[in-house]
Amino acid sequence: MFSLYKKYLEFIDRTLEKEFESQKPFIKCHKACSLCCESGDYPLSRLEMEYLMAGLPELEVSVQKKIRSEIRGLLDVKSMSDGHIMHRCPFLSEDKTCFLYERRGLVCRTHGLASFENSAEGVYIKLPRCADEGLNYSEVFDGKEVQICKFKDFGVKSPVEHSLSLNFYERNLPPEFVDLEFGEIRPMLGWFVQKQ
Repeated sequence: MFSLYKKYLEFIDRTLEKEFESQKPFIKCHKACSLCCESGDYPLSRLEMEYLMAGLPELEVSVQKKIRSEIRGLLDVKSMSDGHIMHRCPFLSEDKTCFLYERRGLVCRTHGLASFENSAEGVYIKLPRCADEGLNYSEVFDGKEVQICKFKDFGVKSPVEHSLSLNFYERNLPPEFVDLEFGEIRPMLGWFVQKQ
């Protein structure tokens, strides 16, 4: 069922490997650095969510129970809020690694990179949230704005020159992946609410 999607992920990982290499002087990400997993809404397409959840039965039963319990707790919190909450990812383990790392979505795969994004107001540079913590891109971010001229000081041409969103990658699919249907994109908890 997921064979074409797995090939697509291999393609994406090869593409992103080049992007991470090009931004290497600014990337502070390392194993067990989980700042991006501690607070977010983790937008995923239907396909990404189905692929992620297909990996759940492969985990130890105790881990499955822990994840399901965390999800139920998050849904309880969500039901008492205005509907949109930032939360710790339920797939993050106690040792700050992802239980389903190989199945993670594009939002997780691209986190850590800076990119050019388009908005109604024009083009802007989107930084990972950890830039505010003095981590990724702290050499070119002064807490208020990106000093684009400093990129060259570190031997880096510029941020990634396109959006890192799933929408961009879906619109720009190589011909061998045009049959992939990603479906609607929702915050992670939106998919769990739908299933109940």
